[in-house]
Amino acid sequence: MYILLFFIGHWFLSLFCQTFFLHRYASHKVFSMNKFWERFFYLVTYICQGSSFLNPCAYATMHRDHHAFSDTEKDPHSPHFFTDVFQMTWATVLTFRDHVKRSEEGCGGRYPQWRIVDRIGSSIPSRILFGISYTCFYIQFAEFWWMFLLLPIHFLMGPLHGAIVNWCGHKYGYANYDNKDHSKNTSPFDFLMLGELFQNNHHRFPNSANFAQKWFEVDPVFPVLKALHFMKVIRLKKA
Repeated sequence: MYILLFFIGHWFLSLFCQTFFLHRYASHKVFSMNKFWERFFYLVTYICQGSSFLNPCAYATMHRDHHAFSDTEKDPHSPHFFTDVFQMTWATVLTFRDHVKRSEEGCGGRYPQWRIVDRIGSSIPSRILFGISYTCFYIQFAEFWWMFLLLPIHFLMGPLHGAIVNWCGHKYGYANYDNKDHSKNTSPFDFLMLGELFQNNHHRFPNSANFAQKWFEVDPVFPVLKALHFMKVIRLKKA
């Protein structure tokens, strides 16, 4: 039970930070927040992503390229230029490293940046320490040997989420709109990926806080954004 709760908790907390802070806030600015809350969610993102922490500025600039060149040869991770998801993911990792190097020169105030957290979170010692902590938890609470097979998912949680969204969201599903690319809505009830697989909707309305568009589609993060807006933690912008 402890292992199951830990795995589910890590999966959704890491994914929430990716869609809330890195994607909707850093990349698309669908809402604003003051400096205190930005730093707060910056730290939360570092803690929840742990060993797979993604530099917010690098994530945002790479993601903007994805939208600008969606499913073309300039797209940093279109599945239509790779034979399998592993090749696409490795190419994305190399491209992301380039964006991290560029971010070290500064983000020009366009994207959130906290250099000390970026350096610590992207460092090998930090990633190793988080990996050790996950392993120790499993040693303490795992009841069966096969549970340890879940550990690699913890280690690579951020890139794994990205691979699922980038591969499935541009190959499988249906399209509500003709976006002149291959973006798809993979599932009408996208709970497991917190709305991130509504790629066709998102590419049509990239500045919308709600990734769902049809009556049968549900973006589970949007009500959270509305609640945070009501509590004045964030301020939603009109799309």
